[in-house]
This record gives sequence, structure tokens and C-alpha cells, in this order.
Amino acid sequence: METTQQTDQRSAAERRRRDLLEAADRVVLRDGPGASMNAIAAEAGITKPILYRHFGDKEGLYRALAVRHTDALLSALRSALDAPAERRRRVEATLDTYLAAIEARPQVYRFLMHPSEGGTGGDQGFEAGQHSAPLLRRLGEELGKVIEERLDLGPGGAELARVWGHGVVGMAYAAGDWWLRERPCSRAQLVSQLADLLWGGLAMAEDRRGAPGL
Repeated sequence: METTQQTDQRSAAERRRRDLLEAADRVVLRDGPGASMNAIAAEAGITKPILYRHFGDKEGLYRALAVRHTDALLSALRSALDAPAERRRRVEATLDTYLAAIEARPQVYRFLMHPSEGGTGGDQGFEAGQHSAPLLRRLGEELGKVIEERLDLGPGGAELARVWGHGVVGMAYAAGDWWLRERPCSRAQLVSQLADLLWGGLAMAEDRRGAPGL
């Protein structure tokens, strides 16, 4: 059983870790993929060896930030999916939630999804796709679970829900990435056009009995 002292030490370590992640967030918001461990340590008011003690290296810090932001995004997406509205509106709200998130914090998005843009060598960047692919897979798996819980897709529904989950995430990522770089239309227009593309299969599926619906 954990002693009171051990509990206090663990709580203090968790608070310290949150403080360091918040400092890292501030640097990422300013520098995007170019955020360095030196800059993050300076922002936190500590030395780089202390930062390494908590996260190991920049990849460890990256993974911690990725979990932090992915958890927040998944929570927002679930809220949009479960909002009291008809299905088409919830699909549009979910797409808009994702696009609004990357639009509001483009530097964070670039740090998470395009870390190699920060440069090469030292702690400046990562191999393209080394970490963004696992993030997209996690989002796809989580969305697949939500779809399976809310829609009755019949025999083979679990597999179909995973296909749809990864397909929707892949589409939203590719379209959102292109849109964020080129801004060819408004966010509302993109949401409507992507919802049109998705709507065929989602419109035909029945809600699962007892589930909140999709």
C-alpha cells in the first residue's frame, strides 16, 4: 500500500509534469515544429538535464504532448457526436470540431503532425510520419469504437465500424491538412462538402438500440 509520503511525492511529480507540459505548449504555440528542448527548458525556468529527467528526450516530450492534445480532441469529438441534434448536424459538428481545433492552434498541429518541418539534426525535428501515423491510428480506432457503439451495422459491424473510423479520420486529416495550408474555401464550406461525402453510408445505418445515436 502506498504511504502518505509516497502519495504526496507522486502528486507533486504529476503537478510538475503538468507544469512542464504547459511550458512546452507555450513554446510550441510560438515556435511550432521548431520548438527546441533548450527553449522549453528556458520557458519552464529549469535546465535541459532536468527536462530530460522528466521526459527522456524530445521524443518523450513529444509523446506526452501528443497524448495530452489527442485526449482533449477526442473528448471534444465525443461531445459533438453526442450533442442533442439530428445525425447530419452531429456529423457536421464533429467535422467542424476537428477543423476548428487545427485552425485555432496551427503551430501545435504542425508540431504534432509535421514535426520534420522543424529541421534536422540535434533535437530540432523527427522523421516525417514517425509519430503522426500512430496519432491517426489512435483517432481512427477511437472513432471506430464510437461508431460501433452508436450504430447497428449488422453482421460484421465491428469490422465495418473500424473501417469507417479510420476512413473518416484519414479523410478529415488529408482534407484538413490541405485546407489549413491553402485555405481554398471557408471552414463551413469544407465541413458541408465533407459531410456530403460521408453522408451516404451514415444516413442508411440504423441507430443501435439503447445507444445515444450518431
